[in-house]
Amino acid sequence: MTRTIAVDATGLRCPRPVLELAAAMADADPGDVIELTATDPAARVDVPVWCRLQRHRLRSVTEVGSGWRFTVERRR
Repeated sequence: MTRTIAVDATGLRCPRPVLELAAAMADADPGDVIELTATDPAARVDVPVWCRLQRHRLRSVTEVGSGWRFTVERRR
């Protein structure tokens, strides 16, 4: 059974949003989805790059309030 795990990195500065995402991924199983909310402008670049390097699937990036919600599926 897949899970959706919410991670709130609102107000955290680089590199914390990516570190929070990585920590959530460590507790996730393949197929689980992490929904990361971040307001640091660097996250808009860093999260997609991290997903590509770690071979996880970035499903979507949605603008929310003064930040973004990244929906990432654990692939391995």
